[in-house]
Amino acid sequence: MRLRALLETEALGLRLLGVEEELDRTVRGVMTTDLRDPSRYLSGGELVLTGLAWRRNSADSEPFVRILASAGVAGLAAGEAELGSIPDDLVQACLRNRLPLFAVNESVAFATITEYVVRQVSGERAGDLAAVVDRHRRLMTSGPAGGGPDVVLDLLTTDLDLRAWVLSPTGRQIAGAGEPLAPGVCATLASEHLAAVRTGRRGPHRISIQGITYSLFPIRGAGRAAGPGARDVRESVLSDWLLAVEADAGDWPAERLDLLQGVTQLIAVERDRRDAARTVRRRLAQEVLELVQTGAAPAEIAARLRVAAPVLLPGLGSAPHWQVVVARVDWEGGDIPGGPVAQSLLEEILVDPSVSGPEPSDRIAVAHAGDEAIALVPLPALAGDGGEDGGPESALHADALLASVREPLAAGLADDGRLTLGVSAAVHSAEGLRGALEEARHARRVAAARPGRVCAAGHHELASHVLLLPFVPDDVRRAFTARLLDPLRDYDRRHRAELIPTLEAFLDCDGSWTRCATRLHLHVNTLRYRVGRIEQLTARDLSRLEDKLDFFLALRMS
Repeated sequence: MRLRALLETEALGLRLLGVEEELDRTVRGVMTTDLRDPSRYLSGGELVLTGLAWRRNSADSEPFVRILASAGVAGLAAGEAELGSIPDDLVQACLRNRLPLFAVNESVAFATITEYVVRQVSGERAGDLAAVVDRHRRLMTSGPAGGGPDVVLDLLTTDLDLRAWVLSPTGRQIAGAGEPLAPGVCATLASEHLAAVRTGRRGPHRISIQGITYSLFPIRGAGRAAGPGARDVRESVLSDWLLAVEADAGDWPAERLDLLQGVTQLIAVERDRRDAARTVRRRLAQEVLELVQTGAAPAEIAARLRVAAPVLLPGLGSAPHWQVVVARVDWEGGDIPGGPVAQSLLEEILVDPSVSGPEPSDRIAVAHAGDEAIALVPLPALAGDGGEDGGPESALHADALLASVREPLAAGLADDGRLTLGVSAAVHSAEGLRGALEEARHARRVAAARPGRVCAAGHHELASHVLLLPFVPDDVRRAFTARLLDPLRDYDRRHRAELIPTLEAFLDCDGSWTRCATRLHLHVNTLRYRVGRIEQLTARDLSRLEDKLDFFLALRMS
């Protein structure tokens, strides 16, 4: 496909602004970006679409155009929606670098141009699959007439004998052709992809698992790339889907790579459509949470919940219980907003990882404020409900939420990001939501005080010493544990007396001589000798509650 063909297609609404003599350039693909430096994602021959969000002043145009020209792109198409008209400094920069420049009318969506170019390029280079894709243009519509990403992947299997899957950044399968991948394989693929993206490696990324080679292609939504938030990879790395193909793309010809790139762009259109559909749920969550935080009357909050329930629980009526989950993403330096990232992550984390397809995440309502994301989670009634602490069996638990996604998230956060998450108890009325929100926030602070890149805490930890220990200053912690435990550690090193393990077992057995001796396989007299030695070395009395408590806390903080 040549650039000239774009001008001849009236539906695209393109207007040439310069460098007419270069219109015979061949277009090999299309990319939407507003990165100031998109070179890592360019391979040459692309039509680059931009909303101009990267341009802060006239001095920015020349470096941006020079990067595109050096990468060998075919042309640049700039949208008029942001600034009303294309700046003259961008026109001049394209003339100097002999880069064809098109103006995109604000009434034309970038997705329309993307779909047109993908179909044309695929048709010229791989008529087999492109023809089928053209017959199934309705796949980007919802309902029985469409099919979403699964239809595209089925075409890859039937026409090119390629098995492929669409995965979320947490490793959950969104769509697939054939048998689903094992959860462990999905998590490993997502981890490898996120690690590669964070280190700046260009895709497709390849990985071998159990003798099978997979090639990983990023799926970047046009909607997310078109805004100013796309300037840093950290703002999208934890929300973009990926395409995993069971093949080694290292020896593929350029035509096959271009075709797979076109497939990712078709899937990205579907991803953007689903993201847009979440707007209503996010707005509902924001409205309810604003009422809760401003101390609105419970009756007003309850009325808003009745409005939200049919959207979040279609066909199931109202929710008998609700939970609040708070998440925060922090990046070192503090220059990257964590709220939108935490919002996208929470929408994915709250979905059962064993459930395939994008639809389950459409029942999660998440709002964000600053670097914090807050989820309002409805818990439908289940037969036999009555789990721990009187809550429903369907209630969320902090550790379980992160169990299957910890590995991929740690890879995406790398060495400069951190995710902390807190979960409230279930409440059954609007009156309890404010307390649940505070409970979830306190639990998240407990998680934040722990080491690690991905941490969570639940409401059950707030009524325990666990709530207090993370907030003890490090110097106080070291001084307290050293005063009580260092004499015992030194004695153990010299005599191999195992006083520390003995102390732990004695306290764990609530001071019972018989139970502790049985656990340690010791005679009671031997146990009494060891406990006496502990008391002698520390000048403490293990028959006193205060001293037992001090030893217990010292062991927990060590």
